[in-house]
Amino acid sequence: MRKIVFVLFCFISFEANAQVTADTTKKVNRLDTVKKDLFTAPDTVKRLHSNPLSFIPPAIAIAYGASSFFITPVRHIDYYLKGEIAKTNPNFSTKAETYFLFTPIVMVYGLNLIGVQGKNTFIDRTALLGLSGLIAGGTEEITKHVSHRLRPNGQDYLSFPSGHTTAAFVGAEFLAQEYSEKSPIYTVIGYTAAVTTGIFRMYNRDHWFSDVVAGAGLGVISTKAAYFVYPYLRNALTHKGKHGKSAMIMPTYQDGTVGLSFAAGL
Repeated sequence: MRKIVFVLFCFISFEANAQVTADTTKKVNRLDTVKKDLFTAPDTVKRLHSNPLSFIPPAIAIAYGASSFFITPVRHIDYYLKGEIAKTNPNFSTKAETYFLFTPIVMVYGLNLIGVQGKNTFIDRTALLGLSGLIAGGTEEITKHVSHRLRPNGQDYLSFPSGHTTAAFVGAEFLAQEYSEKSPIYTVIGYTAAVTTGIFRMYNRDHWFSDVVAGAGLGVISTKAAYFVYPYLRNALTHKGKHGKSAMIMPTYQDGTVGLSFAAGL
Protein backbone atom coordinates (compact mmCIF):
# COMPACT_ATOMS: atom_id res chain seq x y z
CA MET A 1 0.00 0.00 0.00
CA ARG A 2 2.76 2.47 0.95
CA LYS A 3 4.63 1.76 -2.28
CA ILE A 4 1.55 2.54 -4.37
CA VAL A 5 0.80 5.73 -2.43
CA PHE A 6 4.42 6.89 -2.83
CA VAL A 7 4.46 6.39 -6.61
CA LEU A 8 1.12 8.11 -7.15
CA PHE A 9 1.95 11.01 -4.88
CA CYS A 10 5.14 11.58 -6.88
CA PHE A 11 2.87 12.22 -9.87
CA ILE A 12 0.75 14.62 -7.78
CA SER A 13 3.75 16.60 -6.61
CA PHE A 14 5.03 16.99 -10.17
CA GLU A 15 1.62 18.07 -11.48
CA ALA A 16 0.90 20.45 -8.58
CA ASN A 17 4.32 22.04 -9.08
CA ALA A 18 3.61 22.63 -12.75
CA GLN A 19 0.20 24.06 -11.90
CA VAL A 20 1.71 26.66 -9.56
CA THR A 21 3.77 28.00 -12.49
CA ALA A 22 0.59 29.14 -14.23
CA ASP A 23 0.44 32.83 -15.03
CA THR A 24 -1.66 34.49 -12.34
CA THR A 25 -3.43 37.00 -14.52
CA LYS A 26 -5.94 39.45 -13.13
CA LYS A 27 -8.98 37.67 -11.70
CA VAL A 28 -12.48 38.35 -12.99
CA ASN A 29 -14.48 39.86 -10.16
CA ARG A 30 -18.12 39.25 -10.96
CA LEU A 31 -21.16 38.12 -9.04
CA ASP A 32 -21.60 34.40 -9.76
CA THR A 33 -25.24 34.54 -10.86
CA VAL A 34 -27.00 33.88 -14.12
CA LYS A 35 -27.20 37.37 -15.56
CA LYS A 36 -29.01 38.55 -18.64
CA ASP A 37 -25.82 39.36 -20.52
CA LEU A 38 -23.81 36.34 -19.30
CA PHE A 39 -23.44 34.81 -22.75
CA THR A 40 -23.13 38.07 -24.65
CA ALA A 41 -20.30 39.53 -22.58
CA PRO A 42 -16.86 39.92 -24.15
CA ASP A 43 -13.96 37.66 -23.25
CA THR A 44 -14.76 36.90 -19.60
CA VAL A 45 -13.27 33.41 -19.83
CA LYS A 46 -9.51 33.15 -19.91
CA ARG A 47 -7.45 30.72 -21.88
CA LEU A 48 -5.19 28.37 -20.01
CA HIS A 49 -2.15 30.58 -19.50
CA SER A 50 0.05 27.77 -18.21
CA ASN A 51 3.64 26.99 -18.78
CA PRO A 52 3.72 24.38 -21.58
CA LEU A 53 5.74 22.23 -19.20
CA SER A 54 2.56 21.69 -17.15
CA PHE A 55 1.31 19.38 -19.92
CA ILE A 56 4.32 17.11 -19.56
CA PRO A 57 3.35 15.22 -16.34
CA PRO A 58 -0.06 14.04 -17.63
CA ALA A 59 1.47 13.18 -21.01
CA ILE A 60 4.12 11.07 -19.26
CA ALA A 61 1.41 9.33 -17.23
CA ILE A 62 -0.53 8.43 -20.39
CA ALA A 63 2.66 7.25 -22.10
CA TYR A 64 3.54 5.09 -19.09
CA GLY A 65 0.14 3.42 -19.13
CA ALA A 66 0.30 2.78 -22.88
CA SER A 67 3.83 1.38 -22.58
CA SER A 68 2.50 -1.47 -20.43
CA PHE A 69 1.19 -3.03 -23.65
CA PHE A 70 4.64 -3.13 -25.22
CA ILE A 71 7.27 -3.05 -22.47
CA THR A 72 7.38 -6.24 -20.43
CA PRO A 73 9.00 -4.79 -17.27
CA VAL A 74 6.26 -2.15 -17.06
CA ARG A 75 3.60 -4.84 -17.31
CA HIS A 76 5.39 -6.86 -14.64
CA ILE A 77 4.91 -3.93 -12.25
CA ASP A 78 1.15 -4.39 -12.72
CA TYR A 79 1.40 -8.08 -11.85
CA TYR A 80 3.69 -7.40 -8.89
CA LEU A 81 1.37 -4.81 -7.34
CA LYS A 82 -1.66 -7.02 -7.91
CA GLY A 83 0.15 -9.82 -6.05
CA GLU A 84 1.09 -7.51 -3.17
CA ILE A 85 -2.51 -6.35 -2.82
CA ALA A 86 -3.74 -9.95 -2.86
CA LYS A 87 -1.27 -10.89 -0.10
CA THR A 88 -1.83 -7.92 2.19
CA ASN A 89 -5.54 -7.19 1.61
CA PRO A 90 -7.16 -10.27 0.05
CA ASN A 91 -10.69 -9.38 1.17
CA PHE A 92 -10.58 -5.63 0.60
CA SER A 93 -13.80 -4.21 -0.83
CA THR A 94 -15.22 -0.69 -0.78
CA LYS A 95 -17.37 1.67 -2.80
CA ALA A 96 -15.79 4.73 -1.22
CA GLU A 97 -14.06 5.67 -4.47
CA THR A 98 -17.40 6.88 -5.81
CA TYR A 99 -17.48 9.57 -3.11
CA PHE A 100 -13.84 10.56 -3.52
CA LEU A 101 -14.40 10.81 -7.28
CA PHE A 102 -16.91 13.66 -6.89
CA THR A 103 -15.19 15.46 -3.99
CA PRO A 104 -13.26 18.05 -6.10
CA ILE A 105 -16.33 18.95 -8.18
CA VAL A 106 -18.53 19.30 -5.10
CA MET A 107 -15.85 21.54 -3.58
CA VAL A 108 -15.88 23.89 -6.57
CA TYR A 109 -19.62 24.50 -6.35
CA GLY A 110 -19.65 24.39 -2.55
CA LEU A 111 -16.93 27.03 -2.23
CA ASN A 112 -18.78 29.30 -4.61
CA LEU A 113 -22.01 28.77 -2.70
CA ILE A 114 -20.43 30.03 0.52
CA GLY A 115 -18.97 33.07 -1.23
CA VAL A 116 -15.46 31.98 -2.23
CA GLN A 117 -15.43 33.04 -5.88
CA GLY A 118 -13.58 30.90 -8.41
CA LYS A 119 -12.04 31.94 -11.71
CA ASN A 120 -15.19 31.69 -13.84
CA THR A 121 -18.91 32.27 -13.59
CA PHE A 122 -21.35 29.45 -12.82
CA ILE A 123 -22.44 28.73 -16.39
CA ASP A 124 -18.95 29.09 -17.85
CA ARG A 125 -17.42 26.78 -15.27
CA THR A 126 -20.22 24.26 -15.82
CA ALA A 127 -19.62 24.37 -19.56
CA LEU A 128 -15.90 23.91 -18.94
CA LEU A 129 -16.57 20.90 -16.75
CA GLY A 130 -18.89 19.45 -19.38
CA LEU A 131 -16.33 19.95 -22.14
CA SER A 132 -13.62 18.37 -19.98
CA GLY A 133 -15.86 15.37 -19.33
CA LEU A 134 -16.72 15.07 -23.01
CA ILE A 135 -13.06 15.01 -24.06
CA ALA A 136 -12.05 12.60 -21.29
CA GLY A 137 -15.10 10.34 -21.54
CA GLY A 138 -14.99 10.03 -25.32
CA THR A 139 -11.28 9.25 -25.36
CA GLU A 140 -11.60 6.81 -22.48
CA GLU A 141 -14.52 4.92 -24.02
CA ILE A 142 -12.81 4.49 -27.38
CA THR A 143 -9.53 3.44 -25.75
CA LYS A 144 -11.24 0.86 -23.54
CA HIS A 145 -12.68 -0.95 -26.54
CA VAL A 146 -9.56 -0.65 -28.68
CA SER A 147 -7.13 -1.80 -25.96
CA HIS A 148 -9.35 -4.75 -24.94
CA ARG A 149 -7.52 -5.39 -21.66
CA LEU A 150 -8.86 -7.88 -19.12
CA ARG A 151 -9.50 -6.47 -15.64
CA PRO A 152 -7.57 -7.96 -12.71
CA ASN A 153 -10.84 -9.46 -11.43
CA GLY A 154 -11.58 -10.98 -14.84
CA GLN A 155 -14.94 -9.22 -15.09
CA ASP A 156 -14.58 -7.84 -18.62
CA TYR A 157 -12.10 -6.49 -21.18
CA LEU A 158 -12.61 -2.80 -20.43
CA SER A 159 -9.77 -2.26 -18.00
CA PHE A 160 -7.61 0.35 -19.75
CA PRO A 161 -7.72 3.17 -18.78
CA SER A 162 -9.48 3.50 -15.43
CA GLY A 163 -12.69 5.48 -15.97
CA HIS A 164 -13.17 6.30 -12.30
CA THR A 165 -9.62 7.60 -12.06
CA THR A 166 -10.01 9.63 -15.25
CA ALA A 167 -13.15 11.29 -13.89
CA ALA A 168 -11.52 11.90 -10.51
CA PHE A 169 -8.55 13.69 -12.08
CA VAL A 170 -10.85 15.70 -14.34
CA GLY A 171 -12.42 16.97 -11.12
CA ALA A 172 -9.07 17.52 -9.41
CA GLU A 173 -7.70 19.61 -12.27
CA PHE A 174 -11.06 21.43 -12.52
CA LEU A 175 -10.72 22.43 -8.85
CA ALA A 176 -7.10 23.46 -9.41
CA GLN A 177 -7.98 25.60 -12.43
CA GLU A 178 -10.76 27.41 -10.59
CA TYR A 179 -9.17 27.86 -7.16
CA SER A 180 -5.39 27.34 -7.22
CA GLU A 181 -4.91 31.11 -7.45
CA LYS A 182 -6.78 31.42 -4.15
CA SER A 183 -4.65 28.83 -2.36
CA PRO A 184 -2.53 25.80 -3.35
CA ILE A 185 -4.32 23.83 -0.62
CA TYR A 186 -7.29 23.39 -2.97
CA THR A 187 -5.03 21.70 -5.52
CA VAL A 188 -3.62 19.40 -2.83
CA ILE A 189 -7.08 18.41 -1.59
CA GLY A 190 -8.40 17.75 -5.10
CA TYR A 191 -5.44 15.66 -6.17
CA THR A 192 -5.41 13.73 -2.90
CA ALA A 193 -9.04 12.74 -3.45
CA ALA A 194 -8.23 11.71 -7.02
CA VAL A 195 -5.23 9.60 -5.99
CA THR A 196 -7.34 7.91 -3.31
CA THR A 197 -9.87 7.02 -6.00
CA GLY A 198 -7.16 5.37 -8.09
CA ILE A 199 -5.78 3.42 -5.13
CA PHE A 200 -9.22 2.07 -4.26
CA ARG A 201 -9.74 0.97 -7.86
CA MET A 202 -6.60 -1.16 -7.61
CA TYR A 203 -7.43 -2.53 -4.17
CA ASN A 204 -10.89 -3.50 -5.42
CA ARG A 205 -9.09 -5.36 -8.23
CA ASP A 206 -10.98 -3.38 -10.86
CA HIS A 207 -7.83 -1.98 -12.47
CA TRP A 208 -4.11 -2.47 -12.93
CA PHE A 209 -1.61 0.15 -11.81
CA SER A 210 -0.95 1.22 -15.42
CA ASP A 211 -4.71 1.67 -15.99
CA VAL A 212 -4.85 4.06 -13.05
CA VAL A 213 -1.76 6.05 -14.05
CA ALA A 214 -3.04 6.45 -17.63
CA GLY A 215 -6.48 7.47 -16.34
CA ALA A 216 -4.90 10.14 -14.14
CA GLY A 217 -2.99 11.59 -17.07
CA LEU A 218 -6.04 11.50 -19.32
CA GLY A 219 -8.19 13.31 -16.77
CA VAL A 220 -5.67 16.11 -16.23
CA ILE A 221 -4.82 16.69 -19.87
CA SER A 222 -8.51 16.64 -20.90
CA THR A 223 -9.33 19.43 -18.45
CA LYS A 224 -6.32 21.46 -19.47
CA ALA A 225 -7.37 21.09 -23.12
CA ALA A 226 -10.93 22.18 -22.30
CA TYR A 227 -9.72 25.33 -20.53
CA PHE A 228 -7.58 26.15 -23.54
CA VAL A 229 -10.24 25.54 -26.21
CA TYR A 230 -13.41 26.78 -24.49
CA PRO A 231 -12.73 30.55 -24.69
CA TYR A 232 -12.37 30.31 -28.46
CA LEU A 233 -15.62 28.36 -28.77
CA ARG A 234 -17.49 30.68 -26.42
CA ASN A 235 -16.30 33.90 -28.00
CA ALA A 236 -17.05 32.59 -31.49
CA LEU A 237 -20.67 32.14 -30.42
CA THR A 238 -21.11 35.31 -28.37
CA HIS A 239 -19.04 38.12 -29.85
CA LYS A 240 -20.25 40.92 -32.08
CA GLY A 241 -19.06 40.76 -35.65
CA LYS A 242 -17.85 43.48 -38.00
CA HIS A 243 -21.38 44.57 -38.82
CA GLY A 244 -22.57 44.64 -35.22
CA LYS A 245 -24.15 41.20 -35.39
CA SER A 246 -24.22 39.37 -32.11
CA ALA A 247 -24.76 35.75 -31.22
CA MET A 248 -26.03 34.20 -28.04
CA ILE A 249 -26.35 30.70 -26.65
CA MET A 250 -28.59 30.01 -23.69
CA PRO A 251 -29.76 26.92 -21.79
CA THR A 252 -33.42 25.99 -22.32
CA TYR A 253 -35.98 23.80 -20.59
CA GLN A 254 -39.21 22.81 -22.30
CA ASP A 255 -41.57 19.88 -21.78
CA GLY A 256 -39.13 18.21 -19.43
CA THR A 257 -36.22 18.44 -21.88
CA VAL A 258 -33.01 20.35 -21.19
CA GLY A 259 -31.20 21.85 -24.17
CA LEU A 260 -29.40 24.83 -25.65
CA SER A 261 -30.76 27.55 -27.93
CA PHE A 262 -28.69 29.64 -30.33
CA ALA A 263 -29.69 33.04 -31.64
CA ALA A 264 -27.94 35.55 -33.87
CA GLY A 265 -28.99 39.16 -33.98
CA LEU A 266 -28.71 41.60 -36.86
